Order: sequence, then structure tokens, then C-alpha cells
Amino acid sequence: MGMKFLLATHNPNKLREMREILSGCGVEVISPDEAGVHVDVEETGTTFAENAALKAEALSKESGLPAIADDSGLSVDALNGAPGVYSARYGGGELDDAGRCRLLLENLRGAKTRSAHFTCAICCVFPDGTHLTAEGRCDGAISYAMLGTNGFGYDPLFLITAKGKTFAQLSAEEKAEISHRGKALRAFAEKLGTYLAEHPSMDMKKEA
Repeated sequence: MGMKFLLATHNPNKLREMREILSGCGVEVISPDEAGVHVDVEETGTTFAENAALKAEALSKESGLPAIADDSGLSVDALNGAPGVYSARYGGGELDDAGRCRLLLENLRGAKTRSAHFTCAICCVFPDGTHLTAEGRCDGAISYAMLGTNGFGYDPLFLITAKGKTFAQLSAEEKAEISHRGKALRAFAEKLGTYLAEHPSMDMKKEA
């Protein structure tokens, strides 16, 4: 059995994705529900990295396990980087994904540039306080209408100009290859593998 790492998500797709990525590191990824840990973390950070760290720190402290968390969002140049860290709450809690997309289109009406990028920050916190971080970025533009039915969030608006398609028009495999999250996950897996190889005498019992 590999060392247990707690992932800050209740999303089964994220859990499966992280398990696949980290399986080569000899790591077993479990959810807060599986660990019996329930922590409500207020995302008060001003950056994606700060919010990821807040969640990972709280979960590691509560569980005594290494904890992994991520935070991601969309930054639009014409809106001075908005919605940014407020991507999931853009326009208020009453809006769904489609409502947030419509609000973004309305706020970009007449904009001279539609360039934008997605960012994903990942943070892993060990019980001894050690932090491992990784970040991924994907550049693109905001389309003039929602296109495609795959994905979630702002995917129907995020246009990959080289492909002429939005994230929502790509398959899951195509998106993972170029997305901010895919890049961050691969970078994190590499860093974690290196860290574990360099610390063979770690107290696994404490962290497992």
C-alpha cells in the first residue's frame, strides 16, 4: 500500500485524475470523505497559489496526512485580470456556469482585446510543514459566443486560437494535453517524485 495523500476535492473526476497521475510515485490518493475529514476553508487568498495553500494546510493539520489542493481560474486582460480568484463566484452565488459565461460576454461587449489565460496552482503540504507547489498556465482568448458542450465553467468561451476551438469543443484527452490543470498536474507529479526519491528516510508511518 502506498503512502496516503489527502486530496482536497469531492469531485470524483479530479480524484480519479490525481490517482492516475500519482500512481507512479507509489502514492495512494484519498478523498476527505474517505479519510473522515471535513474542513470548510474560506478562500481568502489573493492568488491561486495562496488559496491552494490555505486548503492544503487546513486539511493536513486536521488529518495528519500530506494534503494536496488546487485552485484555478480565468483571467481576462480587458477586465484587468478578472474574474481571477473569484472565477467560481463571478457575479454572485446565484449564477450557474452558463450565467457566469453570459455575464462575462456582457462585460466584454465592445472590448478591443479578448486575450485571456487560465491558471492552475497546486500545493501539497506535509505534516512537518513542508510545501511542494506547481503551477500551469494556458493562454487563449474569449470567444464571442458559447461553443461546445464538453467541460464545465468557462470552457465554452475559452478559445484555443491555434486549434480554432474552445475547451468545450475538445475531447477530455485533448484538453488535458494543453490545459492549465494538465500542465500543473504533470509538473507536480514530477516534483513529488523527485522529493520522495530524495527523502527515502521520511517517517512514512507518520505521513501514511
